[in-house]
Amino acid sequence: MVQGTLPDGSPVTLPEALREPAVVVASDYFHSYSVVGLLTVVGVLFVAVAFGAGRLLRPVVPTPEKLLTYECGVDPVGEGWAHTQVRYYVYAFLYVIFAVDSIFLFPWATVFAAPGYGATTLVEMFVFLGFLTVGLLYAYKKGVLAWT
Repeated sequence: MVQGTLPDGSPVTLPEALREPAVVVASDYFHSYSVVGLLTVVGVLFVAVAFGAGRLLRPVVPTPEKLLTYECGVDPVGEGWAHTQVRYYVYAFLYVIFAVDSIFLFPWATVFAAPGYGATTLVEMFVFLGFLTVGLLYAYKKGVLAWT
């Protein structure tokens, strides 16, 4: 028998057989976290040492040519600001909408096939497709989909 006290100070007596498995389970539990913590520390140290070594070993000789903006081997000419038309963002936005739609359709099809979910998922899908249709009609009405 093992004698001990609870946090409130009351005495407790446990048989040795009941006490031992709890210690083993707790040590296994914390051992798993210690392995994760050790790997995290080793990973952070590895990256810090690599960056530190790179900073110490690299040559630092700034020249005017090295400070120029470099892109694809072509010297920069003109201003560095490029104007992009808004319609390209709208096309990207429409693509994202329909990509999300296709991602939603695959799980919906598997749930629709499950017994007991047919009518509910069918209504949900028509509501979802209704929102997409309203958005597509709005884009069409604003002339976004007209190719110029």
